[in-house]
Amino acid sequence: MSKLFEPISLGNLTLANRIIVAPMCQYSSDHGKATSWHHAHLGQLSFSGAGLLILEATAVEAIGGITPRDLGLWDDETEAAMKSLVTSIRDNSRIPLGLQLGHAGRKASCQVPWEGGKQLTPEQAGWQTISSSALPFAETDTAPQAMTLERIAQLKKAYVDSAKRADRLGFDLLELHGAHGYLLHQFLSPLANQRNDQYGGSLENRMRLLLEIFQELRAVFPANKPIGVRISATDWVDGGWDLEQSVTLAKELDKLGCDYIHVSSGGLSPQQKISVGPNYQVPFAERIKQEVKMPVIAVGLITEPEQAEAIINTGQADMIALARGILYNPRWPWHAAAKLGAKISAPKQYWRSEPHNVKGLFLSE
Repeated sequence: MSKLFEPISLGNLTLANRIIVAPMCQYSSDHGKATSWHHAHLGQLSFSGAGLLILEATAVEAIGGITPRDLGLWDDETEAAMKSLVTSIRDNSRIPLGLQLGHAGRKASCQVPWEGGKQLTPEQAGWQTISSSALPFAETDTAPQAMTLERIAQLKKAYVDSAKRADRLGFDLLELHGAHGYLLHQFLSPLANQRNDQYGGSLENRMRLLLEIFQELRAVFPANKPIGVRISATDWVDGGWDLEQSVTLAKELDKLGCDYIHVSSGGLSPQQKISVGPNYQVPFAERIKQEVKMPVIAVGLITEPEQAEAIINTGQADMIALARGILYNPRWPWHAAAKLGAKISAPKQYWRSEPHNVKGLFLSE
């Protein structure tokens, strides 16, 4: 029996297998509103057979997008567009749906990647960004505004309001985005956070905002629906956020009843030096798994079914998440099930596609 295709529970939500479709920004919204691109993109991924599909980083306020075309959930218009998207997916797939809530902070107000990804100028309809401190991401960027305590309170309310909207829309799970150099990561890392109040300085203070927002989300999102957190385990820069601090954060989240932790890395500083290769981030997940009770998701150039199976089978992580790999091959879970001798769900309209050498691959729903 393949371990990768064993069910797993995140709180009260049981996933059919341990393959997660990771959040992947598409930069294709209309001022935060989901578009036909999202219907097409997520529609195909909803047929993948993965255990969970997490929608891309969704901004909790209008200035929280990486680009002007980031997905959002901050008002009635963005909620209505998201409702249409969720209804479309639900009409055709029973895959559990998660939503990642985030805020880009100082990494907001940028061009979409295929137009260069540089920070937008005021003449290009750019906007003033915010962060833990008035330190820009890149030397050529406009400095963000350091957030006051009043602004931090507004941010918390924005997260809470978006979580309530996500519940109304029927999402099964929330993921709090604390990774990749975005706003909550900017509070965690001493490279970006040079505050001298209760949100800066010590590790306890730098973790405070993420932990407070997690607790506020937990208070308003139904108890039977899981909430997880995505982190960058390290900045890959000396003197920055690192694995030991991540372990401490993970332990604190564990105490608060976090349902899982999704372990990535990097994104905080242009000075990062990353050694990229197959499984390059898996050791971070493995170390954190040794320290917490909650399930752990590993990522990082996991491309082969046997590779994913080994990660689960050896206990390095409880689940694996796919991003670029599943964009390249949206049927990756089908092919993995065929290779590993497992069964997997597929739409009945596609059952006839089952290759002769793997008859019995598809489960009837």
